Amino acid sequence: MTALAESRLPLPLLRRGKVREVYEVDVDHLLLVASDRVSAFDIVMREPIPRKGAVLTQISAFWFQRLAGVFPSHFVTAEGPAIIARIPALRPHARGVNGRAMLVRRTNPVPFECVVRGYLSGSAWAEYRKSGTLAGESLPAGLRESDPLEPPLYSPATKAETGHDENVTFDRVAEALGRPLATQLREASFAVYRAGRDHAATRGIIIADTKFEFGTDRDGTLRLIDEVLTPDSSRFWPADRYEPGRSQPSFDKQPLRDYLAALRADGRWNGEAPPPTLPPEVIEATSLRYLEAYRRITGVELGDGP
Repeated sequence: MTALAESRLPLPLLRRGKVREVYEVDVDHLLLVASDRVSAFDIVMREPIPRKGAVLTQISAFWFQRLAGVFPSHFVTAEGPAIIARIPALRPHARGVNGRAMLVRRTNPVPFECVVRGYLSGSAWAEYRKSGTLAGESLPAGLRESDPLEPPLYSPATKAETGHDENVTFDRVAEALGRPLATQLREASFAVYRAGRDHAATRGIIIADTKFEFGTDRDGTLRLIDEVLTPDSSRFWPADRYEPGRSQPSFDKQPLRDYLAALRADGRWNGEAPPPTLPPEVIEATSLRYLEAYRRITGVELGDGP
């Protein structure tokens, strides 16, 4: 199965991220194209992961459509034929569009990530274990790794161009954006997380935490943008294997992280660029993990429909 490391379409390239290329379509629309690139420990690997980009695009399309009544988004369509019909210049580039491209409304992105944490994991667990806080605010004593947080916590973060994002307080967001917008972001994040969490629970998946991005369109409407509730932006745990007090298996690039962590532990990789070569079995295992997340969430195999 051929993977796509990078798209090159006959449209103005606005930016190239770790995973996506963003192209300008017209004054009101952009085209997001998810490649099969994969990063871990803030390093982009040389080898792409087959079908990863299609999973990210189509699972986002599923959620944008399902959550349309919860909060408006920038989503227009992720159907290849519909995109090509609107942008005829893409007809010779169907491989770079079908399944992995999404037509969206242009927005002005909010300069914070909106993180909702339903369970104590990742950087939140690391900070809590060190100081009993999250973004400097106290949490109850005696919590264990992967314990549920009831109610879920809102934990905004800065958007880092390089390195790790920084967890910040709600008050810092309010100082930067104004309290009305900061409050709207928090309430929208809770509403989208709860709706997504409740659906995922029916599919045997715990959404432990997730990050959302928002932007305002030309009319001033705040919209959910970028990707939403994907294995790259969220921690998906299998509910039947959940056990608090330890880290959990997840439906994302865990096989890749495990492989790289082993290389770092025995000194075969220093954790910096250039990345090590990935063996075929790690690439395949990572691809299968993404495909399983899509099947679990949507109820269909990738390719049977968005």
